[in-house]
Formats: sequence, structure tokens, C-alpha cells
Amino acid sequence: METRELRYFIAVAEELHFGRAAQRLGIAQPPLSRAISQLERRLGVPLLERTSRGATLTDAGSVLLREARAVLDAVAAAERRTVRAATGTPTLVLVAKAGASSELLAKLLDAYAVEPDAITVDVILSGVAEQERMLREGQADVALLHLPFDSTAGFDSEDLGTEDQVAILPAGHPLTGRPHLLMADLADLPGLPMPRWPRRDGTYPDGAGPQVTTHTQVLQLVSLGRACMVAPESCRTQLHEGLVAVPVLDAPRVTTVIAWPPHSRSRALAALVRTATRL
Repeated sequence: METRELRYFIAVAEELHFGRAAQRLGIAQPPLSRAISQLERRLGVPLLERTSRGATLTDAGSVLLREARAVLDAVAAAERRTVRAATGTPTLVLVAKAGASSELLAKLLDAYAVEPDAITVDVILSGVAEQERMLREGQADVALLHLPFDSTAGFDSEDLGTEDQVAILPAGHPLTGRPHLLMADLADLPGLPMPRWPRRDGTYPDGAGPQVTTHTQVLQLVSLGRACMVAPESCRTQLHEGLVAVPVLDAPRVTTVIAWPPHSRSRALAALVRTATRL
């Protein structure tokens, strides 16, 4: 299969309409239809069920859509890493969620910097759900992820630590006087809705809470009395006056992991991972 064919197929599979897919690709519809038909003949399986109103994916088509996205991500990653390798200055790019694992990240960078063969680590602080994409697309070499919210599927990873979660509330709120809370206590709090974080596809779940992408945004909203937040206990180090953390007994525990592409052969990356697991 050619990458061009995979791009064509992904467009049709996502649009479920040959006309819209052709428009998205900037080509005429007949050559697009011929390319998909040729791909089906070569594979010997139908990928799409054509209808008068568009198309639907077969089971085989659903598998190819998932695999084709992974292939094109890998191609893009190879291009980016190849170009970066030609700069002459070896670096590692580490992506982490802005406002999360701040203390761990600082300790990791300091500990790695004194390793004998350490190289420069460029840090990208991203929004929620962006670390996986950047790692898959080759924009980063390694990432700090958080289970169960992020996915390590397709990556190699090491667990770095697991912690409980706390509710972050504005000081003076009646719930801050309790020794602990349950998730049910935080549901539908008057004037303090839970924020809505983006899904992996970039969309937001329905709800009344504000749309956010970083912990910093939420902390400011909590300070303003416009939201409440449930976050890993380590976020206590970022709390300023006016914010109170209360343990939430039934909130899922959060595991921080360091993740990297399984095909990596970078000695510098291996040293960074060893440093992280030692910490």
C-alpha cells in the first residue's frame, strides 16, 4: 500500500462520502473512487459499503482506518526526527501536561542534567490530550502521561508513581471544612461546575462546566469562584492563597508514567528513562 492510498482512504472513511472526501483532498471524485476500488481489489476485501447517500465502513475498513492512521503518524514522525537529527545538536524533546507533575518534572530535569552523557532536554508544556498525539507524530521523543486519563497504547512505558486525588475549592466554601469528600458531593455544586476537558478527538463532553485545556486555567476559575476541580494530590504544591484541597475518597487513583515510542534506540532517551524510574 502507498501512503497516498492511505490518505485517500482515511478521508473517505472519516467523511463517509466520496464527494466531501474528494473536496477535502483537493482532487476530483472519479480518481478517488478508482483509487479506493483498486485498494479493495488488491486487498481482496471490501472496505466500504456504498449507498445512495454516502458510504459506511465494513469491519475490515474499520481495521484499516485505525492502522492507516498509525502508519501515517509513523511516517510523519520519521520525517520530523530525521530533520531534527540533521541539525547537528542532539536534543530530547519531552512533552508534559501544563500544570501537572511539576515537582516530578523539575526533579527529573535536574537529576538527568548531571548524568555524564546528558544532552539538552527541550520541554513542551501542552494542553490536555495533546501529549499522546505529539509523541505519535514525532513532535516529542518522550512524554509524561497520566493513567487512567491518557493512553499508553502503542508506547513503551514505565510507571513512576501513583497518587490519590483531591478536590480544589475556593477558600471559605462550606465543603472545605470537611476532612474528606466523595465524588457525589461535587456533582452539581451551585455556581461551581466541574470543568470539561477535551477528549482525545478534540471534542468536549456535554455539560454546564467551562471548557478547559490546562490545570492553570482551572485553578484560575476556581480562584474566581467559577468552578471546582478534582486533581492529583501533588497539585497541592501549586495552590496559592485562596484555594483549599480536600481528599476525595472515591476518585480514581492517578498513575504518572513516562512513555516513548517502542522503536526508539536513543541512548540519551534510555538514560532519561532510567533517571525517571530511579526518582
